[in-house]
Amino acid sequence: MNRIAGVSAVGMGLIYIAAFIFFGLFWAFPSAGSPAEKMNFLEESQLLFNIVYTLMYLVFAVLLGCLVVGLYEELKNKNAGLTILASLFGAIWVGLVIASGMIANIGLAYAIGLMELSPDKAFEAWGVIYLMVESLGGGNELVGGLWVLIISSVALRARVFSIYLNLVGLIVGTAGVATIYPEEIFKEIFGVSQIVWFIWIGISLLGKEQEGNDWVGAEIVNR
Repeated sequence: MNRIAGVSAVGMGLIYIAAFIFFGLFWAFPSAGSPAEKMNFLEESQLLFNIVYTLMYLVFAVLLGCLVVGLYEELKNKNAGLTILASLFGAIWVGLVIASGMIANIGLAYAIGLMELSPDKAFEAWGVIYLMVESLGGGNELVGGLWVLIISSVALRARVFSIYLNLVGLIVGTAGVATIYPEEIFKEIFGVSQIVWFIWIGISLLGKEQEGNDWVGAEIVNR
C-alpha cells in the first residue's frame, strides 16, 4: 500500500503544480468583460475546462483516497483513535472534492445551455454554480486541513517520517483550518505548502516501500 499511496501523493503534488501553471499562464478568462463575453469564453473553452477540472478534482480525489488509506495503514498502530479521526476527515474531503468536480463540469454545461435564453441569466446561473464549487472544494479547506493536521500530529509523536516533514504538515494543516477566515493568504499558504507536503510524504512512503522490499529480500537470502 505504501507504493500506491506514495505514487498518489506525488501525483497530487504534480496536479497542484500543473493547475498553478495552467491558471497562471494559459487561462485568459475575460474578468472585465460583459456576461456575454464571459459565457462565450466558457463555451469555447468547455472541453478544456472539463479536462482540467476532471484532473484537478476527480482524479485528485481518487489519488487522495489512496493516500488517506495508505497513511491510515501506516499510523493505525501508533494512535488508533486519532488516526481513525483523521481518516474520517480525509474521507469526507475525498467526497467533497468529487462533488465539486462533478458540479463544476455538469453545472457549466447547464449554464451554457441557458445562453440561448439569455447570456445574463446564464452567467447568473454559473455564478451560483461556481459558488457551490468553491464552497465545497476550494474556498474553504477546513476538512483537508484537519486531516493533514491530525495525521502530522500523530506521525510527529510516533516519530514516523522526518520531523521536518511532520512540521511542514502541521503548517499545512494549520493554514487549512485558518481558511475559515476569508483571507486569501491562508489559501495561498495552504496550496503552496501542500505541494511540498504531498511530494515529500510521497517520496517518504516510497522509501518505506523500498526498505520493506529490501528487508524481505534479505530475509529470503538469509534463509
